[in-house]
Amino acid sequence: ACQMRLMTEPGKSAVVIVAAGRGERAGMDQGPKQYRRIGHNSVLELCVTAFIAHPRIDLVVVVIHDDDRLLYETAAPTHAKLLPAVTGGATRQKSVLAGLEALCKHEVTRVLIHDAARPFVDSSLITRVLTGLTTSPATLPAMPVTDTLKRSDGGKVKETVPREGLFAAQTPQGFAFDQILTVHRAARDQGLTHFTDDTALAEWSGMSVAIVEGQADNAKITTQADIEQAQIKMMKQVPDVRTGHGYDTHQLVSGNAIWLCGVEIDHDRKLKGHSDADVGLHALTDALLGAIAEGDIGQHFPPSDERWKDARSDQFLKHAVGLVRDKGGTITHMDVTLLCESPKIGPHREAMRKTMAAITGVDVNRVSVKATTNEKLGFIGREEGLAALATATIIMSAP
Repeated sequence: ACQMRLMTEPGKSAVVIVAAGRGERAGMDQGPKQYRRIGHNSVLELCVTAFIAHPRIDLVVVVIHDDDRLLYETAAPTHAKLLPAVTGGATRQKSVLAGLEALCKHEVTRVLIHDAARPFVDSSLITRVLTGLTTSPATLPAMPVTDTLKRSDGGKVKETVPREGLFAAQTPQGFAFDQILTVHRAARDQGLTHFTDDTALAEWSGMSVAIVEGQADNAKITTQADIEQAQIKMMKQVPDVRTGHGYDTHQLVSGNAIWLCGVEIDHDRKLKGHSDADVGLHALTDALLGAIAEGDIGQHFPPSDERWKDARSDQFLKHAVGLVRDKGGTITHMDVTLLCESPKIGPHREAMRKTMAAITGVDVNRVSVKATTNEKLGFIGREEGLAALATATIIMSAP
């Protein structure tokens, strides 16, 4: 049997994660809700990982349904803090007791009990619950009730319930290990199974329960709609990074200068085009438009429109940058590769980078210009024309 220990004595902090339920209100066609995926991870894995990562947590034990062992083995991470899974019982109460019994031999002083259906528990909440245990044998994270509450009778409002002093309970709930184990055993021995959470048992036994601030988004997943909302929440936490690609080519004809990446270069040829035929800026404009799925440069500036005859291409690029910003995007990187036998790009590379940085408002350290020949092959190798490739990376703000 576990020996009684004071909270101030040395000992470990452990977590029991209850994951043995069926969660039928969320639908079973894709398996129990705790094994459903949110983003790249299962609900259960998000829970387990949060506790493993906390520096004040020493041990984690997960209580599972016996039918879910293969699902658990697939979902659970590998870590020294994670003990072998324990088979739960027919009720949540029995499952929690099974988890507590499994911790008996591990010199545990403090235990947190958490529902696997709350995958967004964060480190600060875990810390608050643990800290609360330094002055109380039980700690409940809770949020004050802000909605007006009604009691119904046959589908009609019977009365308004005062919300003053009312809190919505969350998990993880924290306890002095030996005390909550004793309480659970006592309830089992008396055949009491009606408790909806572990602080309800603590109250029944006379333990003092301290309330600590809960976590607003530490919501419990119960229905399919909850899973869909969790997916949306997860997507908002992951940066919306988009990449666009652009390509342009123009013919070389008789002339005395060439525009490349916003810089005019003396040359014995020029690029033929309706505008200034700057292949570098045209490719980069298309890359930005592609990143936000806004078509291509020809749709925005058709060659048939005389307004763009001999126009400088910086205005095309500025237009694309404006569209990116209107959609909530931030340009984080631009890369242009010029394919030509001549002119030599090296002497003009820095001027090109600075020019594109000035046009777009992007730091010059995030602007790249490279060049390569075509080894005398093809129309580029025969110096009949030039080409450019461009890639643009943007991050979209959350909707």
